[in-house]
Amino acid sequence: MLPSDAAASDITATSEWAALARHARELQAGGVDLAALSEADPDRPGRCTSTAGQLVIDWSRHLVTDATVELLLALAERAGVAARIEAMLGGEPVNVTDGRAVLHTALRAPAGEAVVTGGVDVAPAIAAEHERMRAFVRALRSGERRGATGLPIRTVVNIGIGGSQLGPAMAHEALAAFRSDGIECRFVSNIDPAALAAGLDGLDPAQTLFIVVSKGFATAETLANARAARAWAASVLGSEAASRHFVAVTADRDAAVEFGIEPDDVFSTWDWVGGRFSMGSAAGLAVMAAIGEENFAAMLAGMRTIDEHVAAGPAASVPMLLGLLSVWYRNFWGFQTRAVVPYSERLRLFGVWLQQVIMESNGKRVRLDGSPVGCETAEIVWGGPGTDSQHSFHQLLHQGTTVVPADFIVLARPDADVAGLAGAAERHEALVANCFAQAAALAFGTPPAEEDDPHRELPGNRPSTVILAPELTPSVLGQLVALYEHQTVVQGAVWGINSFDQFGVELGKTLADGIAADLQAGTVPADTDHDPATKSLIAHYRRVRED
Repeated sequence: MLPSDAAASDITATSEWAALARHARELQAGGVDLAALSEADPDRPGRCTSTAGQLVIDWSRHLVTDATVELLLALAERAGVAARIEAMLGGEPVNVTDGRAVLHTALRAPAGEAVVTGGVDVAPAIAAEHERMRAFVRALRSGERRGATGLPIRTVVNIGIGGSQLGPAMAHEALAAFRSDGIECRFVSNIDPAALAAGLDGLDPAQTLFIVVSKGFATAETLANARAARAWAASVLGSEAASRHFVAVTADRDAAVEFGIEPDDVFSTWDWVGGRFSMGSAAGLAVMAAIGEENFAAMLAGMRTIDEHVAAGPAASVPMLLGLLSVWYRNFWGFQTRAVVPYSERLRLFGVWLQQVIMESNGKRVRLDGSPVGCETAEIVWGGPGTDSQHSFHQLLHQGTTVVPADFIVLARPDADVAGLAGAAERHEALVANCFAQAAALAFGTPPAEEDDPHRELPGNRPSTVILAPELTPSVLGQLVALYEHQTVVQGAVWGINSFDQFGVELGKTLADGIAADLQAGTVPADTDHDPATKSLIAHYRRVRED
């Protein structure tokens, strides 16, 4: 049973929801026009530009008026969004289906600040684990921590999947300018043997360290890859020596030790940190190894900047506003997707990370009390880096029949390690110009050509947000991560769903275990529970494999 206070009223049955629905119909019937709004209100860009930390967020190109914002904030108040955020930050068990707190924000809380959940201050445990991470990374980067043969570690291979890989891999790519020359990091997630083969290509087992990241230390893909990696290392080093080349990050220390990892090489995470929010924990150990402890601390400080922005005034926070805009489009305009387009090559994995954060968190069909939701939830997130994306899917953004709100992320300065390249400043300005031009073209379009050629007309009136930061530093990356984490929490709170479980991924895993057994067997047992289509596929698979 869920706690009695978990069953919030259906937000779609409230007067605030009805008021927004009427307002949306009025705007749509009246042909709300971004060009007209801009022309009638020269101060609109200034009023509709907000700051959070070092981030400048221009949301002036959205299909909203001042009245829209007031109605959205009223909806958030009725849904108890601020109270839910406060409960989350305060360590209450807001993950009601698992009966757990949600305290990824505690991972970046100021030193010495108590964070209590279930009557226990978890801050000392977090501080201790962060210190263990720092000591390990110092030993690794200095050469004190060596492999079994005495050679220094040159490559760290992170083995994990989902939240144990997407965030760290994204951060590692984004912060390439801050990596150490002495440590190379690779990430392996897919159970496809080709993924591990690529991750091991050219490596020397004697100089390779594996970080196995699995919260429950039971994830099938991760353990399969870890076993294969251990066999690869043992084939050269021997079984006993190979264990020196493995560390683990998990909430189940016993399972990691049973796997063969030394107890002192097991780093802790906790059940109150969801995988997709866990980059600030030991799940980010590979990132710290790559960029160093000081840069990792700067990334956590960037996250904390947004946490403090949210805690200081949830009703007026930037994540609150951006989360409500997503609700506005998803529920009152029928827009199903959001494109995320970073004008930064090194943020090319940002959208992939964000897909899990938003769609795994809010892809839910029942409310906290188990009753069906009365509206659509979780937008579909997709996208790619600009300017590449301009030559792939922007045609649909500008002239397609589907309206896609877009987020453009852009940096004022190029990455520090490429700023000295010939023409870097000019090319970076061209990149920024393209970003600004895409936002303008989406919003305001073009009038028909003189020859009245409809093929050349861009209708405009397509919403977007521009997020501008000084440059891609660890702090700025942390701010971007927290900005979208909090947006996700806002959306889930409005819809009255649990953004912190993921039961939708479990059934497929269970079915896969049974199917795998039958794939390996000679025949499918007559009493199998497989559906007819699956039985047929197994038969086809065997025939194709044998041929």
